[in-house]
Amino acid sequence: VTLHISRESSTDLHGGEWRSTGFVHDPARHVRAKTVPVISATMVPRPALVIGWAGTVGYIHYSAGFGMVQEALQNVASFLASDLQTKAYVGAVVGLPLLYGVSWVNTEMYDNPLGRTFSLFFTFSQQEGTRRIKVDEMINGYNDLHDDSGAGGAEGGIDSRNTAYTTLVNSYYELATSFYEWGWGQSFHFAYRLQGEDFHTSIRRHEYYLASQLSVKPEDSVLDVGCGIGGPMRNIAKFTGTKITGITLNEYQVLRGNQLNEQDGLSPTAEVVAPSALSVQANFMKIPFGDDTFDAVYAIEATCHAPNREGVYSEILRVLKPGGRFACYEWCLTDKYDATNPEHAIIKKQIEEGDALPDMAGTGDVVDALKAVGFDVVATRDMALDDHQVMPWYLPLVGSYNPFSFRFNLSPPGMFITRNLLRFCELFYLVPTGTCKVQGMLQQGGIGCASGGQTGTFTPMMLMVGQKPSKVSATPPPRFGRPQTPRS
Repeated sequence: VTLHISRESSTDLHGGEWRSTGFVHDPARHVRAKTVPVISATMVPRPALVIGWAGTVGYIHYSAGFGMVQEALQNVASFLASDLQTKAYVGAVVGLPLLYGVSWVNTEMYDNPLGRTFSLFFTFSQQEGTRRIKVDEMINGYNDLHDDSGAGGAEGGIDSRNTAYTTLVNSYYELATSFYEWGWGQSFHFAYRLQGEDFHTSIRRHEYYLASQLSVKPEDSVLDVGCGIGGPMRNIAKFTGTKITGITLNEYQVLRGNQLNEQDGLSPTAEVVAPSALSVQANFMKIPFGDDTFDAVYAIEATCHAPNREGVYSEILRVLKPGGRFACYEWCLTDKYDATNPEHAIIKKQIEEGDALPDMAGTGDVVDALKAVGFDVVATRDMALDDHQVMPWYLPLVGSYNPFSFRFNLSPPGMFITRNLLRFCELFYLVPTGTCKVQGMLQQGGIGCASGGQTGTFTPMMLMVGQKPSKVSATPPPRFGRPQTPRS
């Protein structure tokens, strides 16, 4: 907070009306001014007025503050010298309201960050045993895939990630899913905010808008490509009344997604036909369903993990019924990205490392890929540029000094506390060794995304809507390979 003293008006050489105005810079880059009471003077020279005003206010604050500290120390000393009964009484009188106040703020104002944090640490404590993995080995292998210092440089690193993309993506989500659910909820994607929206409302509205592009009717069969733990799938199923099957590469996400589907009453059964939601483990480069299976397909910030867009788009075209629509939000570099700009190159690398991307494509590249595999392009738009938003999509990734906010861990003190807390927990085996490395990796991805949004070089919401022609060969181009045999 910067305090500026500015002269609003004056009537003579030594007089005038003075106003102090505080300018607060917030993450959304809006500048707000807060006016405080006006101080007037008529015959006092300006320097004397300012010095006298500042000295008086400072002395009052110092005196009051010193007295309060003295009184507080005396109260503490009296409390410590009291008998056990008095200590218990004072502790109950002071502690219970304080505990209730913290609990109320935690649950009513900030979506229970403390409870979710305890749940996160419990999940970490069980992770290696239940998932039969070694977190430290997995994060080291993941980081090795993003190391471009070996033979071939950056190009060699991209080739390695494209070849091993299943290992790259599976390792990432095995390590990151619990962090994501803790900090983001069940829908792992971005959304800007409109007037009056909170975070979760904006997330659902973003999903509903994409669903509205699919032209589906109740009980249609829909495919979610890269469903995560199924937050969008459940919301869209209830919104449209459709039967949605979601595919994800990671087994843990399938188990967690179906657990949440059942809790929401959406697991498909003989009694529950639609709306319904089902998670299936599958590779979206080889979708395990037959030709012309689904009435519509969508993907939300997922196909960016593909080693090439034509491969995943051709598979989507294959399983889509003729006349059906595919709608997606893509992660892309924008036309503002300059590969020769060192700052832009760092942003790109941070996003790739922090979000398991083999390489990043431009907005024009993904549209061309959609056309190349045979889709009729219905609409394209970078929704990050919509002019009716009041808060940008990257705001949740900008650090906050509010300890009850999940953005706190992206502020300097939050980074320090989180990093050392996880190290302490690793030391006493409360969380698996390597958890701190995972958190650092995700943190860098968040910083890269925020920087990409602020510079306009990156968008996570390139909207594309394509339609499968009524008459089209169901066989994808040979260079992308054949799909696996459909599962029973």
